[in-house]
Amino acid sequence: MGAEQQLRFRVFPPPGQNEGQLEAVVELATGRYTQDLVTIAYEHIPTQSVLRPARAKVVKIDLKKEGDRVGYIMGAGDEVPASLRQIGYEVSLLEGREINLARLQSFDAVILGIRAFNTIDRLKFQREDLMRYVEEGGTLIVQYNTNRRMVTKEVGPYPLKLSRDRVTVEEAEVRFLQPDHHLLRYPNRITEKDFTGWVQERGLYFPNEWDERYEALFSLNDPGEDPKQGALLVTKYGKGHYIYTGFSLFRELPAGVAGAYRLISNMISIGKQP
Repeated sequence: MGAEQQLRFRVFPPPGQNEGQLEAVVELATGRYTQDLVTIAYEHIPTQSVLRPARAKVVKIDLKKEGDRVGYIMGAGDEVPASLRQIGYEVSLLEGREINLARLQSFDAVILGIRAFNTIDRLKFQREDLMRYVEEGGTLIVQYNTNRRMVTKEVGPYPLKLSRDRVTVEEAEVRFLQPDHHLLRYPNRITEKDFTGWVQERGLYFPNEWDERYEALFSLNDPGEDPKQGALLVTKYGKGHYIYTGFSLFRELPAGVAGAYRLISNMISIGKQP
């Protein structure tokens, strides 16, 4: 009772991009077992045991990328760093005094986690170093923030205004405003197929006003609502690139959505095309 055993095995995926389910099965004289026992134990509730299918989603992605080192500034908390490590990026979590120009310049791209401008008070002072990093050739990717209780409203190099705009239907059509934009061409060609299989939503808290120097790449909306073009904005600033996205990558990457991995790889790779 309670004994454990570790087993090693190799899985060979089919050719090409593919998704599947990996299931653990144990066959003993007493029967066939296909469930995972999870214990939920907190002081404020009775201990509970939950049986669930012992399976996991596995994905083989047709993926190319440029750059290897990513600096990640954790906001309210998400699983994006672990997801990026799974596709070969070296991810360093940055906090406090580490967010300075000299440290930032060691990365191919720097990503701000969800609601970073809502939760990290120091960013109102460190914003200048982040913009200098972009100006001198870096790539800065800012994920969604709410439009209330921000430590600074200047989240980009040029003005943009956050709203409560969102698209909650995960199958909502995503229209390409600039299909030949370099962010959508290299190193992966992003198409409508990359927006299949999304979970829970498309995105949230899109900007609804922005400086003309930003380029909007997509248009999408929930049924019966007006089109929204703030899901992903990109601009050249100095020698580098700044990207703001309200796409819910923090949900799609842990869920194994192949298109989300291809899209964020292109975002990290921007400006690195030979």
